[in-house]
Amino acid sequence: MQTISFPLLTNTLSFPNPLTSFPPFSIHFPTALPNNRLRVSASSPSTSSTITVENSTSDNSTAFLIRARNKIGLLQIITRVFKILGLTIDKATVEFEGDYFTKKFFVTDSHGNKIEDDENLERIKRALTEAIGGNGDGGGKVSVSTANRGIVVRRAGLVEGFGERKAKAERMFSLMDGFLKNDPFSLQKDILHHVEYTVARSRFSFDDYEAYQALAHSVRDRLIERWHDTHIYFKKTKSKRLYFLSLEFLMGRSLSNSVINLGIQDQYAEALNQLGFEFEVLAEQEGDASLGNGGLARFSACQMDSLATLDYPAWGYGLRYEYGLFRQIIVDGFQHEQPDYWLNYGNPWEIERIHVTYEVKFYGTVEEVDMNGEKLKVWIPGETVEAVAYDNPIPGYGTRNTINLRLWAAKPSNQFDLEAYNTGDYINSIVNRQRTETISNVLYPDDRSHQGKEMRLKQQYFFVSASLQDIIRRFKEEHTNFDELPEQVALHLNDTHPSLSIAEIMRILVDEEHLEWNKAWKIVCKVFSFTTHTVVAEGLEKIPVDLLGSLLPRHLQILYEINSNFMEELKKRIGLDYNRLSRMSIVEEGAVKSIRMAILSIVCSHTVNGVSKLHANTLKTKTFKDFYELWPEKFQYTTNGVTQRRWIVVSNPSLCVLLSKWLGTEAWIRNADLLTGLRDHVDNTDFRQEWKMVKRLNKMRLAEYIETMSGVKVSLDAMFDVQVKRIHEYKRQLLNIFGIIHRYDCLKNMDKNDRRKVVPRVCIIGGKAAPGYEIAKKIIKLCHAAAEKINNDADIGDLLKLVFIPDYNVSVAELVIPGADLSQHLSTAGHEASGTGSMKFLMNGCLLLATADGSTVEIIEEIGPDNLFLFGAKVQEVAELREKGGTVKVPLQFARVLRMVRDGYFGDKDYFQSLCDTVEVDSDFYLLGSDFGSYLEAQAAADKAFVEPEKWIKMSILSAAGSGRFSSDRTIREYAERTWKIDPCQCPI
Repeated sequence: MQTISFPLLTNTLSFPNPLTSFPPFSIHFPTALPNNRLRVSASSPSTSSTITVENSTSDNSTAFLIRARNKIGLLQIITRVFKILGLTIDKATVEFEGDYFTKKFFVTDSHGNKIEDDENLERIKRALTEAIGGNGDGGGKVSVSTANRGIVVRRAGLVEGFGERKAKAERMFSLMDGFLKNDPFSLQKDILHHVEYTVARSRFSFDDYEAYQALAHSVRDRLIERWHDTHIYFKKTKSKRLYFLSLEFLMGRSLSNSVINLGIQDQYAEALNQLGFEFEVLAEQEGDASLGNGGLARFSACQMDSLATLDYPAWGYGLRYEYGLFRQIIVDGFQHEQPDYWLNYGNPWEIERIHVTYEVKFYGTVEEVDMNGEKLKVWIPGETVEAVAYDNPIPGYGTRNTINLRLWAAKPSNQFDLEAYNTGDYINSIVNRQRTETISNVLYPDDRSHQGKEMRLKQQYFFVSASLQDIIRRFKEEHTNFDELPEQVALHLNDTHPSLSIAEIMRILVDEEHLEWNKAWKIVCKVFSFTTHTVVAEGLEKIPVDLLGSLLPRHLQILYEINSNFMEELKKRIGLDYNRLSRMSIVEEGAVKSIRMAILSIVCSHTVNGVSKLHANTLKTKTFKDFYELWPEKFQYTTNGVTQRRWIVVSNPSLCVLLSKWLGTEAWIRNADLLTGLRDHVDNTDFRQEWKMVKRLNKMRLAEYIETMSGVKVSLDAMFDVQVKRIHEYKRQLLNIFGIIHRYDCLKNMDKNDRRKVVPRVCIIGGKAAPGYEIAKKIIKLCHAAAEKINNDADIGDLLKLVFIPDYNVSVAELVIPGADLSQHLSTAGHEASGTGSMKFLMNGCLLLATADGSTVEIIEEIGPDNLFLFGAKVQEVAELREKGGTVKVPLQFARVLRMVRDGYFGDKDYFQSLCDTVEVDSDFYLLGSDFGSYLEAQAAADKAFVEPEKWIKMSILSAAGSGRFSSDRTIREYAERTWKIDPCQCPI
């Protein structure tokens, strides 16, 4: 048998849509016979295709031997499959045998190595089998979509036979042949394409913001490719899916996170540099998507990143607020709120799905109708709103998986307004319809008024109804029996905001799908899990019955029936203990009759999650003690975590490089447990020196920002002491400010020689106060009043500076956290459920000064008590201290600081009187006075450690080394295995 070798692209053979870059190709012909005829095998060929793997043929590659019926275009299909899977064809041979041929492909993986893993080999064989068809005739029923985009199962008959249908399909695949390329030249072409055709600017004249818009759209194109493939694969594998329901997602900026997770940051940086732009400058053009407030919302964003990275089949659902969390403006030290018009300049990361809309109903009446002898409830709404979907692709790191965050926006319904038509009231009809859009306008409107409470409830139900309609629709596409719902769907309630989902899904199953009540209830109780972020019972959400009955009359009926059934079951288990029955009832019979949403969630969910070990103990022994005694198996805890991709890789690139260098791998970006390897280098002089340089570089960035923002110039030799979080009495920013005032007072009373021994400090505070929270606003004002006095005191100079960072958000946090030396977490013990802020600082090698509250207890277990500064009353001591009240003796230092504020030392004497009243001995609920002495001791210990640089650096390194446990990857893995019962589903490469 002779072999003829030639490149694939020759005039000898013609293949449709040839691949332009293919290795030398060989065709094996039988030895030539007279008259140049080819020898035909006498043996009868098999009637089916076969695929054989040979790993002994070559030392450098794996051979795939494919025998199939000859068919035009089949060679191209096979080569596409290898490209899809990220494999390289080194060479190929073909032997003809009648209507069949045998093709041998010598293949290597993306690193140029043989493929020896049996699981990967089996995956490749399955992909090839699907692509060529297992029945020997090619079938045409299974074909390959775009190269590198996974195997797509086509509907039967799409490319069967010949003719126009097949020609159109082949044309489509040829046009879509290949992923978008990621080399710098291709990226430049795509950016310029979007400059001209998306941004509609001349490619010869565009500014930084327009360049950012074009850059973002080019990144989104690449996200969409992966997004499509991921969800096609999820659908094909029929994996059980998680639906994460949260009314808040604090996503921050998307550009840097997306290109890092896609693995193309360097390519984009080079492409932009050649065009005369800097990636970092363009990234600053992006505004924050501030669709949440505080730790719960940022936790939701970290969850989505980890779900994508760990390949779990998941969707996130939330609201697309037109105005995000308010912008904080400081005028004369007072907080003022301005709307956050985050959508004013468009959002290049979202995809509007105008065809994905659902009707959401409000108000109206409930009627009983007779259907086939059965009494059914029919809700006749008084108002209907359209929910329109906006999709936000969330890429995973080190995987092709890209999941979806679907946000809902409210639009007027298209239903015909007959009344307005009859009355001719056209203008009022338009106004009423436009009013419906306000449902998704504002993040957490002020709910002190009846109108505010109604809008909050409308938001919750709007989000819940649209999400569940979408989820049920997706389920019914593949299933007809709702008994299968718990095996296919996991619904997770992120706090109580989505708890109306329980009543809504019961309404859908009973009223619309006509399931018997008990059957529907059993199904519903198997699909829900619940995470509560609240510590004290007083903070749990309640909805007034009158309001709920007006807005959602059918849901109130359902909730009453759920509660009635639960109470009857409870009586059988605990007897007629009416006090306990009253405590455990979903319906609270008080001055204002209300629905307790947390109790509803506990009753219906199969799992109730705390967010730290301490939090879970509080839930079991105090907040939900009755329910824990009833259902101890329901209660778990999964400590919150944060994603190292955002909080190291994106926000601290210098540290990222250092970690990869000394750990000898970048694998820690997906497996944060590897950070413990830093302990092996903690005594290495070179490593310590590089660690110091990284810290100083980050302090320089932060110092520049502070000077630009406030005009205050700070010393890099000072300790950067940071407290950034929502302003709240229990978080005790006031304790921090009192400590700063005490330090200032001490400095003023020192002689110059003693001052030289003092550790210089730059005290940084940031955070927003809720618009109606007057005490929190007064804390902000006191911070500015103290800063005005301290920063302008020539006697003090650089020994002490106080800076308030306005409008604190995710992007500012990415700058502040890497630059901090010391981070304060001062909550009164027992009041912080978890506290993810401490985890972000820990990852960046910042030392913590904290109470033993929330997740700090577990941080102590991981890094040891010697590597942070603890103070304050323990959880078990707080109740006793409160009972003592006015008999508790407070330090003289505290009394002196309080007197300075009361006497107007910092001005605004009358304004601060009510603030001072909250911490008087007999009304000091959050125990600032009793903890003040311990707090000053912890601060003194921090000063002592800071003047020993080698000790401080060692503590810093050990803090980062112990942070791996607090990655959201660990959190998600625990939820997936213990709560949601879902498995990874990795889209084929």
